[in-house]
Amino acid sequence: MVVPASGYIFTFQVHATFIWQSETLYRDQLTSAIDSLMPYAMRRLKARAARYSRRHQPHRAREFEVELQQVLRDEGAWDFNWYGEDLTCQPHIWVELDEQVKQAVRPYGEELIKLDCEHDVQMRRAEYSEKLSKQWASILTGLMGSPVADGAAEMTEKELADVVRKILAEQKAAADKLEDLMAKKVDDGDAYERSDHFEKLRERLERRADRLFAPTDGGSPNGHGAPE
Repeated sequence: MVVPASGYIFTFQVHATFIWQSETLYRDQLTSAIDSLMPYAMRRLKARAARYSRRHQPHRAREFEVELQQVLRDEGAWDFNWYGEDLTCQPHIWVELDEQVKQAVRPYGEELIKLDCEHDVQMRRAEYSEKLSKQWASILTGLMGSPVADGAAEMTEKELADVVRKILAEQKAAADKLEDLMAKKVDDGDAYERSDHFEKLRERLERRADRLFAPTDGGSPNGHGAPE
């Protein structure tokens, strides 16, 4: 059914479904009753719709639909009588824009869709960036257990990678220095001492390697932890 929008230039299309019920009528009787009473139900619904449609601008179909649905819910099922038998009718509606109005607002609708999609993309980028920052912070914490990692969230991915590489280089240099010192000490001792020091050197370097290069969550075995 067609009802006027505010200004009486454009209209709304109101689509309706009617749910009929009766406690006493058989199916064929109910069908006959519906055929007889449907024009009255349609007339009543159109009167309700026209009363509220005039309050809404022609491009505000959604607001009109919500208001009319609420009115019909508040009223409850309509009572009818057919040859002394009672039955009820509950209308359910949805509202469509006038075709001319659809064409007029289409560019705005397309722009809203575009903006919504762009917003989606920006949100996903932000979530991905936050995930990367957390991964790098985890790598830093695992490598050095230092407060330096507290500022990771404010660094760029390149800055974080540079920090990780610097830490690895410094710790590798320390390990190399330890190895050189142990080797020098062994050169100055006897055979038994050399054997003992080599064993200690091996154990220390293995423990250091385990700490330096143990895989971290989301990271690679070399300790760089490059996110996928």
